[in-house]
Amino acid sequence: MATLSKEEAKKIIDKVLAFSKADEMSVNLNGSRTGNIRYARNSVSTSGETNNLSLSVTAVYGKRSGTATINEFDDASLEKTVRRAEEIARLAPENPEYIPMLGPQKYIDTPTYFESTAKIDPAFRAQAAFDSIDPCSKKNLTAAGYMEDTTGFSAIGNSKGLFGYNKATSVDFSITVRTNDGLGSGYAKRDVNDAAQLNTRSATEVAMQKALASSTARALEPGKYTVILEPAASIDLLQNMMRSMDARNADEGRSFLSKRGGGTRLGEKLFDERVNIYSDPTSVDNPDAPFAGDGRPQEKVMWVENGVVKNMFYSRFWAQEKDVKAVPSPSGIIMAGGTESLADMIRNTEKGILVTRLWYIRAVDPQTLLYTGLTRDGTFYIENGKIKYPVKNFRFNESPVIMLNNLEAMGKPIRVNGSMVPPLKIRDFTFTSLSDAV
Repeated sequence: MATLSKEEAKKIIDKVLAFSKADEMSVNLNGSRTGNIRYARNSVSTSGETNNLSLSVTAVYGKRSGTATINEFDDASLEKTVRRAEEIARLAPENPEYIPMLGPQKYIDTPTYFESTAKIDPAFRAQAAFDSIDPCSKKNLTAAGYMEDTTGFSAIGNSKGLFGYNKATSVDFSITVRTNDGLGSGYAKRDVNDAAQLNTRSATEVAMQKALASSTARALEPGKYTVILEPAASIDLLQNMMRSMDARNADEGRSFLSKRGGGTRLGEKLFDERVNIYSDPTSVDNPDAPFAGDGRPQEKVMWVENGVVKNMFYSRFWAQEKDVKAVPSPSGIIMAGGTESLADMIRNTEKGILVTRLWYIRAVDPQTLLYTGLTRDGTFYIENGKIKYPVKNFRFNESPVIMLNNLEAMGKPIRVNGSMVPPLKIRDFTFTSLSDAV
């Protein structure tokens, strides 16, 4: 019952709305079957599968709103939840920024569902874990990994006639491989909608190579270096930047997109002209739901084009205040890249540092988007187009805005963390100190 059909979901939502006595009411219905397998020290430690179905009801009186949730679906429980949401709404203070709910919307079809993923069973998970553990055991390496597969749906509806439904699948896999002396570490991550595209053995082999190659790390002096950031290294900085493209923050002077003296930097060239970032829910490689949480349709949006900021995202209230289209924020981004492979980029680097992954990232200055964090799981010195030796990990202080102005080259985009980003070659990347962690 965790994954309802469109017709089943609409029947429940219509029933809930029929109980309503409020001025407005919205309903969110979500369900999923989620399976997982986890292993450490070359042995599976946990595995399981959960089914969840939940419903959230929001009642509105004027500008007062209240929300109640439930996971029981008999008529009495549904009506009780509606009455509870209405009771909370009557007691709530007014929201001066409340915007009436949307009416019916048109949603595009998005390729988020794959039967190959929906059919994943315990045997599939066990084989995926074996394909990762087995090569590590044979090389006297230690693997720790996690795979989670989800098949589910989301449905929305309200008393003004809006209804939306989307079914989606996903598989997320990550693997860390360590040498037995603990001095070498490698990492790889994969996420797909179609399980047929997942190969845990090939991902593990990448992590194994890095673990073996990084065990004799040397110390380099901190400073400014040319770096090649693999997608797993750059993704957090890029996603943090995209989350900061909120129009209200920019208008109110609290953002990197705020202009000194007032106004925003919308329409200005802030990045290298090769930087193009967009979101597209119909993307075959990186599909997304056709609607945002509040029911707004998701469409293809160009956020940065040839280095120029083309769009910011707006709440419906702030869009009304500014008399502009209420563009919702993206949940995933696509950054256009080049045609080079990672190996090509290394081959074309005279001196630099290859960074596998960043972690423990924290904001230092939100108005310049300055972040600090650490490298990990394989950091290597490049000289004359070849990886010469592993180096100790660094702490960095860097802004993705500056980073995308110091762009030297881009490789082929790769999916990671629900986005598509290329490996990036960046000059003058700032490392401030060393870290003894692997």
